[in-house]
Amino acid sequence: MTNNGYHVPVLFKESIDALNIPKAGVVIDVTFGGGGHSREILNRLGKKGVLVSFDQDDDALENKIDDARFVLVNANFRFLINFMKFYDLMGADAILADLGVSSHQFDTGDRGFSIREEGKLDMRMNKNATLSAHKVINQYSEIDLFRIFNSYADLQNTKKVVFAINKARRKAPINTTKELVDLLGELVPPQKRHQFLAQIFQAIRIEVNDEMGALMDLLEQSAKVLKKGGRLVVISYHSIEDRLVKNFIRSGSFDGELDKDMFGKVTKPFDAINNKPLVPSDEELERNPRSRSAKMRIAEKL
Repeated sequence: MTNNGYHVPVLFKESIDALNIPKAGVVIDVTFGGGGHSREILNRLGKKGVLVSFDQDDDALENKIDDARFVLVNANFRFLINFMKFYDLMGADAILADLGVSSHQFDTGDRGFSIREEGKLDMRMNKNATLSAHKVINQYSEIDLFRIFNSYADLQNTKKVVFAINKARRKAPINTTKELVDLLGELVPPQKRHQFLAQIFQAIRIEVNDEMGALMDLLEQSAKVLKKGGRLVVISYHSIEDRLVKNFIRSGSFDGELDKDMFGKVTKPFDAINNKPLVPSDEELERNPRSRSAKMRIAEKL
């Protein structure tokens, strides 16, 4: 299912089915994008159902759905609890999060997300945010560059990457994605170039958008927003995200350590529905190659 080519939802039917949507339920789609998931959620809700969707990217507003049961919030999903309280919709039945970058963002060159499309170094999902990829590459200290590449990219040659960036920016600012690609692409053999550059861009994007911080906020708030028995469905696209989701569902903490009260009772807020993540079928992988790294985890509020 697509919305004018905006985005091809991954694990589409599986994720909607996993929400276990009641006809009169309150459902939250925290990653609206092209609206593919939201439209199907509305199809499954009855007349008394409510869907609240979030997206911080102004481009997504063009896909707003004309439906009295639908509310679109133009904000980061880390503010989930604020808006659910504002709309007096605490005790929701289900939350869906399809993380990562949409096809639209990747394919729009001037957003700076793609290694294939030339554009300014930006990578902001929220166009009003102050931190951009340009600032990260040109103003971050060497120590901070080491931190983001070590934390958010599985690189074998982080020192070479940081050295190359620092040497180049001393001569002149690195302004475009092509300049960065040309600079760093020479550090690895041609057959490894694509994966290497994708890891570099991923690390910068995560830093620019504070994706891990936002995800942790979302997970903690989802435990307060959902009613008992409510479903949390999260689709992640790299191991860092999946690890956070897995640990929080299994233990209630992000490091995997079980949270316990003073009596030694485990206080985790969720129970895992699937211990092993769902992944796309061979048929979906062939149809949508960008789905290859997707992992879906389902949890139920205790």
